[in-house]
Amino acid sequence: MIGVLFHLVIGFVFDHGISALSEMDPKVFVVSSFLVIMGTSLVSGILLHGVCREAAGSGIPQVKLAFWKDFGVIPLRVVWVKFIAGVLSVGGGASLGREGPSVQLGAGLASKIASVLGVAKQNRRMAAAAGAAAGLAAAFNTPLAAMTFVLEEVVEDLNSRILGSMIFASVIGALVVRMMIGDHPAFKLPEISEARWQVYALTPVVAALAALVGVLFQKCALGIRKRANAQNRVPHWLMPSCGALVTWVLGIALFLNFGRLGVFGMGYADLAAAIANNLEWKIAGLLLMAKLIATAFSYGCGGCGGIFAPTLFFGAMSGVFFIGGIKHVFPMTYDEHVLLTIVAMSACLGAVVRAPVTSILIVFEMTHEFALIPGLMLGSLVSQYIGRKLNQENFYQAVLSQDGVKLQHVMPPRDLRSWQNYPVSAIARFDPVVVDDLSSKNLQVVLDGNTCNRFPVLQDGRLAGILMRDEALRAVREGTPPKLISHTTCSRTQTIKEVQLQLIEAESGMVVLLDRDDGVPVGLLTLHDLLRAERRLANQAE
Repeated sequence: MIGVLFHLVIGFVFDHGISALSEMDPKVFVVSSFLVIMGTSLVSGILLHGVCREAAGSGIPQVKLAFWKDFGVIPLRVVWVKFIAGVLSVGGGASLGREGPSVQLGAGLASKIASVLGVAKQNRRMAAAAGAAAGLAAAFNTPLAAMTFVLEEVVEDLNSRILGSMIFASVIGALVVRMMIGDHPAFKLPEISEARWQVYALTPVVAALAALVGVLFQKCALGIRKRANAQNRVPHWLMPSCGALVTWVLGIALFLNFGRLGVFGMGYADLAAAIANNLEWKIAGLLLMAKLIATAFSYGCGGCGGIFAPTLFFGAMSGVFFIGGIKHVFPMTYDEHVLLTIVAMSACLGAVVRAPVTSILIVFEMTHEFALIPGLMLGSLVSQYIGRKLNQENFYQAVLSQDGVKLQHVMPPRDLRSWQNYPVSAIARFDPVVVDDLSSKNLQVVLDGNTCNRFPVLQDGRLAGILMRDEALRAVREGTPPKLISHTTCSRTQTIKEVQLQLIEAESGMVVLLDRDDGVPVGLLTLHDLLRAERRLANQAE
């Protein structure tokens, strides 16, 4: 219900704001659109940074973190701030989508309902996941894609035990949409016939182009976000207005020259025109560039909205631009134009979110055209290869990593093999007591202040060996220099499987994690740490 309401309110605000103003005199539109987009972004920024920072961005990384770290518990404050800020940002014209916020809204409301019904905190993951699926189903009217996306991205397990509740929630979300909005796909198309084999031969090329655009967008958006978070010149509550200003400049330029509003908001009108072959290919190229820059700044500067709709927009414009560039050499029918455009949409989305099943299903459910499936599957293969090759993480994982969150530290492994492939930093202790002065006086201070049995020793800024507690006590008692034993080291990125044999063979019974840059100890791993981690894994499997 909240996802449908979010959808309707955003549409109402945009239709009575940017869209209605665009029908007035151009000079009036220039001034009034500036006031609308800047005013809504300013209020949104104040809410996000003054009331609830967790509501910024798309919401999907926050849901994933809450699902694993906090058992699916999402404060109600996140829900109402996300709703208001999302309506103001997206409805006010910021170049963002409603899909990510719908996921967070659904998950947050379901988490609160579970709390009211007396569900214990540690048992609310199912409610949060089900709510997230219902929210996304409501945003796109795509129940299958909503279910698979939450399983692929949030739960990361298509065979999860909560599959049943996910199916039920997605169906409920779709039924609510059909009851309140109607039974219709996002984009209405005439029945599509099969394309020529030559067009299928072009599918990997179109998919590759769209995937590269998705990769470029991810790098740009996260690069801007990193710089925006690190700077202190502009107050952070004012940053969403900076993204809105970039969007306004580009949006006004495209509208005054070509009459297109696609840079503002979700851009569905121009997206539908691109799919229906009602958009000139050169204009599609300009819309692609403008929308990509506007979305990168809107998201990177801390706006409230998702990247699903903009990513689909990038893909569609990439496809139209490619088709227009080769139409004099290889003319295409309307059906073939639709096929390649839809494939490009799916490929761009797939390269960014790396949820291949979702990227196929969501575009299929938005069009209800079975003839698109072979092309979508082929495009998905290409986009997944390019996305994984050029970006180490998908968009949402990269956002969490940028915020210093390592999911492997909070996500339980599903089996021994996957656990052994975790980085050793997931089970190490990052509080080593390092000794850099072996005088008797300093050793006594170290022994009195700690109960550790092993101490890494630094000499001339480098690891020289391991000092055992018994040896330190003897050295203090006799006033003689202590003897060090050999040390075993590893980097924090090595896997548990790689390090456990080193640990068993280490003379000190300990492996020291070194910083990659200067070789300084940053953590320790002992046999006790390894055994405790294995015991936790066994308990989770029971």
